[in-house]
Amino acid sequence: MRVMQTNACSLSCGYCPTFCGGKVKRTGLAPEEVATTFMEAHRKGLAQGLFLTSGVPGRAVRMMDRMLASLQILRQREGFRGYVHVKVLPGAETAQVEEASRLATRVSANLEAPGDGYVRALAREKDFGGDLLPKLMLAGRLARDSREQRRRDGMPTAGTTTQFVVGAAGERDRETLGLVARLERERMLHHAHFSAFQPVAGTPMEGAPGTPAVRKLRLYQAEHLLRQYGFGFDELVFGEDGNLPLDDDPKTAWALAHPEHFPLDVLHAPHELLLRVPGLGPKAAAAVIAQRRRVVLRGARDLRRLGVDTARAAHFLALRGRRLAPAPPARQLRLFPHGQHLPQSPFKTAVPPCAYR
Repeated sequence: MRVMQTNACSLSCGYCPTFCGGKVKRTGLAPEEVATTFMEAHRKGLAQGLFLTSGVPGRAVRMMDRMLASLQILRQREGFRGYVHVKVLPGAETAQVEEASRLATRVSANLEAPGDGYVRALAREKDFGGDLLPKLMLAGRLARDSREQRRRDGMPTAGTTTQFVVGAAGERDRETLGLVARLERERMLHHAHFSAFQPVAGTPMEGAPGTPAVRKLRLYQAEHLLRQYGFGFDELVFGEDGNLPLDDDPKTAWALAHPEHFPLDVLHAPHELLLRVPGLGPKAAAAVIAQRRRVVLRGARDLRRLGVDTARAAHFLALRGRRLAPAPPARQLRLFPHGQHLPQSPFKTAVPPCAYR
């Protein structure tokens, strides 16, 4: 269950309809209402976990206290020990981050953009270097220490997350992923979320161009390469503009830039190299290694049966010295005119990214 405890807000986030000047009906929930409503849904089997966020009406400390009060009722009076994800508000105090880490399974703090100038362009009240990033790093350290030492209350810790509003402030993918890679490498961030900016009617940024959805997809794919596939940040391929190529997924872009590594011998390549083949994920790589010890793999059909996307992978693989496809996969977005990588929706959303992440 996703709950925004109040949509009243004194921040000027230019992409959000609940910004301080937004003409929307304001309402709010008391801590008791949040806890009892969720528990009623939970007892009926309608909700297994809670995601709790909020606008920031006035002082963030007061609103953060109300959110923490909701969690205290859930944990202490209701005895709920399941999944709870709570958002740390901009301007929260250190002690509140510590309390949130104690009560919640997952804690997140939205950075929105990868640097001070970008964040100021989105909301003049937000402080990237002095508030948002330090609070996220604090929550990350607490989560890391909790996993290493095991919580005394027995509840699991799922790590921290953050969100970026992609393309709203002119930031580059290289900057965003560089920050994400550093935080994940230091185990202060479990993963990042990316929301492609879309203009919202009635907000200061309603006239700004939207971000193609494929750019968000490429960021998610690149982040997975860093977190699950053993890639280093310096191995990611960026265009001259500092952004990921849109025509190829990041793994394909890397593979095309390093032809010296291919084709890989399906029958002998180790797991870590198979993971670098476009169209081969962790499950498919493990299946290939398990099956090649027991059966004779004859061609692309057998690999498809094991979960390999041979349309993308065949050019980079070989069986018994023979490459499975002579040419690399076709560029994925050539159906659209140059510079128009995905058609833009004619509709403007009325839902802010913070309502989801």
